[in-house]
Amino acid sequence: MLPAQRHQRIIEALGRKGTVRTEDLAALLGVSHETVRRDLAILERRALLVRVHGGATSAPSGTGEELSYLERSTSQSEAKAVIGELAAQLLRPGQTVIIDVGTTAVHVARAVPPSFRGVVATCSLLVAAELAGRPGVEVLVAGGRVRQGDLAVSNAHTLGFFQDLRADVAFLGSGGVDAEAGLTDYFLDEVATKRVILANTARTYVLADSSKHGRVAAYRVCALDDLSGLITDGEPSPALASALVRAGAEMINP
Repeated sequence: MLPAQRHQRIIEALGRKGTVRTEDLAALLGVSHETVRRDLAILERRALLVRVHGGATSAPSGTGEELSYLERSTSQSEAKAVIGELAAQLLRPGQTVIIDVGTTAVHVARAVPPSFRGVVATCSLLVAAELAGRPGVEVLVAGGRVRQGDLAVSNAHTLGFFQDLRADVAFLGSGGVDAEAGLTDYFLDEVATKRVILANTARTYVLADSSKHGRVAAYRVCALDDLSGLITDGEPSPALASALVRAGAEMINP
C-alpha cells in the first residue's frame, strides 16, 4: 500500500471514530508500528490530526498543508463527481466559462455535456487536457509557472490573462470554506488569480465537498458575499448555511 493510500485510510478511520490507536492502525494497514508513527507525524504536520500517547485524535480546523494531488484525487471522489455534475448543469450554450484548478475542477471538466458549445478558460493543464479536442469547445489556457501535482499555472502572466477575460461563469477550487473566514486556499499566487477571476466574472461559484466545510487554509481569497454560490455534495453546517444566506450566496447541493 502506497503512503498516500495509508494516509487516506487513517483519515477515514479518524472520521469514523474520532480517535485511533497505533496498534489498530498497524493491523488495519498491514504495516509496522514505526511506519504508522511516521504516517501520523506527517499527517499532524498537515494539521489533519493530533498525535496522543498510543495513537491520534481528530484535529480541529486549521491552516495546515494541503494534501498531495494523489491523496486528494482518491479522496471524496464520489462527492467531487456529484459537484462536477451540479456545476455542469449551470452551463449554457455560447458562454465563456472559467474552470479553476484542483481535483474537483477536473470533475467539472469531465461533466461538461457533449452538447455544450462555448469557450472554457483555465489555469489547470489537467482541466485543459480533459476538454482538448472536444467539438465546439474552444479551450484557452493561461500561461505561467506550472505547479507540480495539480499542474496549476500561476504568476504575473496568469493574472494578465484573466484580467483581459470577461467570463459569464467561473468555478473556483478551494482549500476551505468557513462562515467567518470565507473562501481560503493554500497557494498565495493562486489566491491572486482567484481574486482577478472574481473581479471580472459575472457569476462565480466555489466548489467544496463537505470535508472542506469549516476548514480554513493559509490565505484568504474573499468573503462569502463576494461569491454567487457554493456547490457542494451535502448539507453545510448550520453556521455555514446561515452565513451563506446572510451573504446572499446560493447553495447548490443534491
